[in-house]
Amino acid sequence: MNQNKLFSTLQLKNKPLNNRFVVAPMTRISAEKDGRANETMKRYYERFAKGGFSAVISEGIYPDELYSQGYYNQPGLANDEHVQAWKPVVEAVQNNGSVMIAQLMHAGGQGQGNAYTNESIAPSAIAPKGEQLEFYGGSGPFQTPRAMNEEDFKQVKDAFTQSAIRAKEAGFDGVELHGANGYLLDQFLTDYLNHRDDRYGGSAENRIRLILEVINEVRAAVGPDFMVGIRISQIKVSDPEHKWADGEKEAEFIFNELGKTSLDYIHVTDGNATASAFGKGSRTLAHAAKDFGKLAVIANGKLGDPDKAEKLVEKNQADLVSLGTSALANPDLPNKVSEGKTLKEFDFPNTLLPQAEIKAHEIEMEIVK
Repeated sequence: MNQNKLFSTLQLKNKPLNNRFVVAPMTRISAEKDGRANETMKRYYERFAKGGFSAVISEGIYPDELYSQGYYNQPGLANDEHVQAWKPVVEAVQNNGSVMIAQLMHAGGQGQGNAYTNESIAPSAIAPKGEQLEFYGGSGPFQTPRAMNEEDFKQVKDAFTQSAIRAKEAGFDGVELHGANGYLLDQFLTDYLNHRDDRYGGSAENRIRLILEVINEVRAAVGPDFMVGIRISQIKVSDPEHKWADGEKEAEFIFNELGKTSLDYIHVTDGNATASAFGKGSRTLAHAAKDFGKLAVIANGKLGDPDKAEKLVEKNQADLVSLGTSALANPDLPNKVSEGKTLKEFDFPNTLLPQAEIKAHEIEMEIVK
């Protein structure tokens, strides 16, 4: 089938996009030990812009020098040195015609490597399920975090806010708040990780409170013209089978609340973006976000097949599609699809093993421009 929708233009906030292809955020643990972006990262991100992606979302970036870092060699936007290090990366992407968005991530209890502290914080003193990911430098079960106190809430909100300001200073076109995949903001939405009995726990209204406060404070700090989005999922790094307890009803509440804010888009990720997300016959997660949130939606999850992605956009279940492993295998995927060229399969062992850092063969790969 043709991909007319995928190659149609779109205005996201105040940014014109040439097509509907976005690079998904992917942890690659390739920054300097102190969190500075570097030349390897510049070459890595630049390839996606040269390869035709209309927008690139960075890997999760930690926002402070306290509890937010999740992985050793993760990049930060926690100080001015980080800002200066990101500038050439962002410029390289933008100079090749793509929009670049910084994903701001607080690991919370799902951290497995922090250069600033050995302690982690979370809604409650409950460790995530599962074990740390070895290819991101971890091993064994997650440690039990400390339950956040009032001072921590102020500090976390300030960290997101100040980091968003730094992202703007570094030249990013926008920020994406990481509210998915089991990290801090998602931990508040998660019934079994949030046992608080104050205004941040218990009811759905209380569990989403911190997310809404972060959105409002970030918007106030960056102004009305800077793009602000959020990533949302049911699944987690530590619990890939997780589903919201109230299913589609909970999805309706979450997306409806997000839709009332000043957000510019919702980015949803699922194991399979075209599958029913809440049981047989239910909506996909993207469709739920679109119906209930009434904002632009980016869909993620096994959408590397352009025909599959085209159908999702054509049915108005998503406005954009973000690609992870398909983009790693084909940093020039939009250009290849446009020219009818064969796409490569993702090579997991040679890309993410033994560790997930960016490999030389990736940045030296010939790409279709």
